[in-house]
Amino acid sequence: MPKVVDPEERRRDVAAAVWRVVRRDGLDQASVRNVAREAGLSPGSLRHYFASQSGLLAFTLRTVTERIERRIAALPDEPDPRRRAAAVLAELLPMDAERAAENEVWLAFTSRSMVDPELRALRDEGYEALRSGCRALVAALAGPDRSDGAVERETDRLHALVDGLAVHAATRPDRLTPARMAAALESHLDDLQRALA
Repeated sequence: MPKVVDPEERRRDVAAAVWRVVRRDGLDQASVRNVAREAGLSPGSLRHYFASQSGLLAFTLRTVTERIERRIAALPDEPDPRRRAAAVLAELLPMDAERAAENEVWLAFTSRSMVDPELRALRDEGYEALRSGCRALVAALAGPDRSDGAVERETDRLHALVDGLAVHAATRPDRLTPARMAAALESHLDDLQRALA
């Protein structure tokens, strides 16, 4: 009797193989052939799950976003907007090995999205989701009565801080440690609360 393979599980396994190839050898080496070898499949078997390299890469990029969304959704309820903001922002940054891997993969794919329309659309979705999330955190800190341009201005600052920390942590993890990222976030949240008071 042939072995029954769960297609979604196989796709996740393949995405994990893409991550390993990208982190070890770079995105340019994430060809169907190399990923198939990494996943222990034949290129023909891999094409059964992904019709093209672009589709394979798009699925892999989507997994980064989905993982982050699942972690944020699993956070305990926190009524204090400041503590909620700190918890959510920590999930977005490379504070441990798992999140560092996500960050490296995301940044590699962001570069590739400049020339790949399918990846570009996913990059733009990720950008909008992050900005929207930052805006929700800022709006919660500002309270319901704030109607001037401060929420938009502070959203831009928070979004830029998160993006900047992610890039710096990927390029210089020896200098921008998780402790320094956490301190930068705490300092910014202090400034943010004062600016919105």
